[in-house]
Amino acid sequence: MSTPSQDQTCCAAFHPVVLRPAELTAFSRGGGARTIPLVTQAVGAEVFLTGQTLFEAGAGIPLHTHNCPESVTILEGEAIVEIDGTEHRVTRFDTTYVPAGTPHRFRNASDTEPMRILWIYASVDATRTLVETGTTARVDAEHTKPAA
Repeated sequence: MSTPSQDQTCCAAFHPVVLRPAELTAFSRGGGARTIPLVTQAVGAEVFLTGQTLFEAGAGIPLHTHNCPESVTILEGEAIVEIDGTEHRVTRFDTTYVPAGTPHRFRNASDTEPMRILWIYASVDATRTLVETGTTARVDAEHTKPAA
């Protein structure tokens, strides 16, 4: 059980808030994907990040790794997730856990329907490194270019 001082340290700046994705700005990830940040440092998060990424029909994101664990839940549609070289078909409410440093990517399995995921990073300092280029950037740095 945690002591009050641990609770205060962990969550001192995180005030209760209701986040409504339909009312928040979506940011372009390129390739037909856009992200809606939810729990971020901007609302006081100190421990983890969450958000949603929406994939147009047939859209996908490049193979990448993170500096912390990530969990993804499919909220809408069907996806193909590649984790460490193995592909898995996942559907609504299926959830992945990917350890730090493990190459992975998601793509929409449908050529006609959208797909939406909920992502959770185990650190507010989460980074993404693209496998093809080795380029590393903070996940929250992607939240600067509003989608059209």
